[in-house]
Amino acid sequence: MVEMLLVNVAVLVAVVLVLWAISVKIDDVSFIDSFWGAGMALMAFTSWLQVEERGVLAHLLLAMTAAWGLRLGIYLLRRWREEGEDKRYERMLRKDREKGRFAFAALTKIWLGQALLLFLVSSPAQVGILTSDPAQQVTALTIAGIALYLVGIFFEWVGDWQLSQFKKDPSNKGEVMDKGLWRYTRHPNYFGDACAWWGIWLVVASVSWEVALWTVAGPLFLTFTLVKWSGAALLEKGMKHTRPGYEDYKKRTSAFIPMPPKKSA
Repeated sequence: MVEMLLVNVAVLVAVVLVLWAISVKIDDVSFIDSFWGAGMALMAFTSWLQVEERGVLAHLLLAMTAAWGLRLGIYLLRRWREEGEDKRYERMLRKDREKGRFAFAALTKIWLGQALLLFLVSSPAQVGILTSDPAQQVTALTIAGIALYLVGIFFEWVGDWQLSQFKKDPSNKGEVMDKGLWRYTRHPNYFGDACAWWGIWLVVASVSWEVALWTVAGPLFLTFTLVKWSGAALLEKGMKHTRPGYEDYKKRTSAFIPMPPKKSA
């Protein structure tokens, strides 16, 4: 299995280097966000290709990862094409760009770091596919994983769609999105991401609890980064400056897990 994972690493590094070269050419790394999901789908696919005898769980893990990753990749690529360079990356690389070392900084600070985290987060799908037994059947734990995954897909896909529709209306500029799923959680898309990957992890647990324990760092890290690091926490830092009503929205709306909104004081 180690050799197969090294093949995945080689494929990932090769693709990342090509994308890095493109980002240097266009002087913008922002489209890396679209590779986050697509890259995980790629890791699941390269794992699946290396398995000689594929059972139902190998097919299921590939389908779950690909559906999540490709949808997210396409959505974020379209958003990047519409909105241009992400201000987060512009700030991160501003000094390096001014000093003429954009290419090196883009590779070391952005692309390679993201590749490492991508590989870690997608490890349940990779190892689950590589260690799956073609004779294994769907169990109650598999069904529980699929159910949690579908909850996540619903919150992520519907949340993203609702937000995109909200942004399309010029009258909403500067306003806070607090309708639909966004009425119950400030980050339905991030909540959906976490549920989707914990669902994938549960399916992996139905393959092998030992494998699940090896790879639990993937969904744990993803949940941490969505809640405390580069996800909700980073996004909300700038919201109070750009969305005057955001503080009131925070007071009445759950930060992550969907809950009924609190009544205004």
